[in-house]
Amino acid sequence: MGNNQIQESLAVIKRGIEELLPEEELIRKLETGRPLKIKAGFDPTAPDLHFGHTVLINKLRQFQDLGHEVIFLIGDFTGMIGDPTGKSATRPPLTPDQVAKNAETYKEQVFKILDPERTTVRFNSEWMGEMSAADMIQLAGKYSVARMLERDDFRKRYAAEQSIAIHEFLYPLVQGYDSVALEADVELGGTDQRFNLLMGRMLQKQYGQEQQVILTMPILEGLDGVQKMSKSLNNYIGVNDSPGEMFTKLLSIPDQLLWRYFELLSLKPMSEVRAFREEVERGANPQDFKKVLAEELITRFHDAEAAAGAHRSAGNRVALGEIPDNVPEVNVSLEGQSEIPVAAVLRLANLVKNGAAARDVIGRGAVFIDGQQMENARSFSLGEVFVIQAGKKKIAKVTIVQ
Repeated sequence: MGNNQIQESLAVIKRGIEELLPEEELIRKLETGRPLKIKAGFDPTAPDLHFGHTVLINKLRQFQDLGHEVIFLIGDFTGMIGDPTGKSATRPPLTPDQVAKNAETYKEQVFKILDPERTTVRFNSEWMGEMSAADMIQLAGKYSVARMLERDDFRKRYAAEQSIAIHEFLYPLVQGYDSVALEADVELGGTDQRFNLLMGRMLQKQYGQEQQVILTMPILEGLDGVQKMSKSLNNYIGVNDSPGEMFTKLLSIPDQLLWRYFELLSLKPMSEVRAFREEVERGANPQDFKKVLAEELITRFHDAEAAAGAHRSAGNRVALGEIPDNVPEVNVSLEGQSEIPVAAVLRLANLVKNGAAARDVIGRGAVFIDGQQMENARSFSLGEVFVIQAGKKKIAKVTIVQ
């Protein structure tokens, strides 16, 4: 690869990043001209992604466009440990069934950004599940407790005399060993993953491998432009939001946040983004370029037709738990039974397409009855009248009839 190509690749790779360590090693890897193995690990614990999560996935897509091999690693083994990063207490582990279900949901969402033909999906149980107790003890011997306690979250918990379970120390070791198993050239993560990414470098050196380069991505600010994007703060844009929701939210961001969103969420060349910014500095309306960004992102997560019509459906959002005016009314028949289960009500009221979709929305906790989240599946009997909501888009006032 020639020097000009390397510099062009570096410009793309360094776009919007927080840290690249060490840059000179990445240059040496690029000079070989071979496709690099780009690794990013995801523990399937929160599969309902928002745009903040996609910052890292966008960077993976940029590596793909540069001709490199992306390894999307689903930590089904580490997911059963529970990532202690940023946690003030031991996190309950997931069951294998939960891990499997969340992994499938992750794949459905990330392939809206990544090219599935150029993405290798791996599960770290492939190698960790084969490890013997002796192998795990040998791995644990690669790092000291004193060095592990240098990690900020562990240090704070230890100083506060809060519990740290032994298995939590294994998490960064396992994540680091994943890089050994995959022979990763580059590993990506959020800024809070720096310790774990460096662990991969250290273990690769101990196992006689060429060390990976680490690349950290920043935390995206939410719609308020101040705090990080978070569902708990309700300042997020969800990957599964409707086109109208995405359009409304993107047009509501503060003007000064627009260029940050273009840099981290758009795949447009930075030269084009700089030209947009110059137009605004000369007096153009920032809202016009928020619409440009909205069209790109809605097309990515829906399609071009949805993007073209998003402005017409903007604001047509039913918030979970809120009952709007003019709720459509529908009768649902018991069909000769004494009771009818909620899944059948959702289907017969045309709130879901089929029984599988009903089970999915129930499993996600997205069914609300009279404004209250349904915690356990239930049945209804003759004469009951209630408002039932399935997700953010479907709601009806149901009367149970004979």
